[in-house]
Amino acid sequence: MADATDHITTNLGNGADTAPQIALISQYVKDLSFENPNAPAVYQWQDQPQIDVQFNIGAERVADDVLEIALKIEVKAVAPQGTAFAVELLYAALFGMRNVPEDQVQPFMLAEAPRLIFPFARRVLADAIRDGGFPPLLLDPIDFGSLYLQQAEQMEVTAGEPAGHA
Repeated sequence: MADATDHITTNLGNGADTAPQIALISQYVKDLSFENPNAPAVYQWQDQPQIDVQFNIGAERVADDVLEIALKIEVKAVAPQGTAFAVELLYAALFGMRNVPEDQVQPFMLAEAPRLIFPFARRVLADAIRDGGFPPLLLDPIDFGSLYLQQAEQMEVTAGEPAGHA
């Protein structure tokens, strides 16, 4: 039993903290744009608009141990009469990372971090649309992990193709 205790103490490296750590430092609206180009006529339209939603994830290292993850969401609602509304939201968060293996950084940035901040971005988007005079748009949850894995598989397939293949 004494050997196990000595082994644990030795692994701590005299108090050095080598365990992987990730912490959410802050989250914020970086940019928000709401356009209602056909007001007030749009409120008389009877047709339901077609809603197109686009997502993009950006990641940037802002310091040695700090990453900014930005989730861009663009929503456009178009009816036969024209554009009902268009919204662009850039919602970001700062994450502190220490002792995270390099092969785990990208999966965190493109899968886990967006999963953590998406509910907050979703609320901001719904509020902006509601404040524009429309029913709030509640986006369905997104499985960022599956999307990341699909993209990673596509990158592997593409990497195996000869240069110049279209």
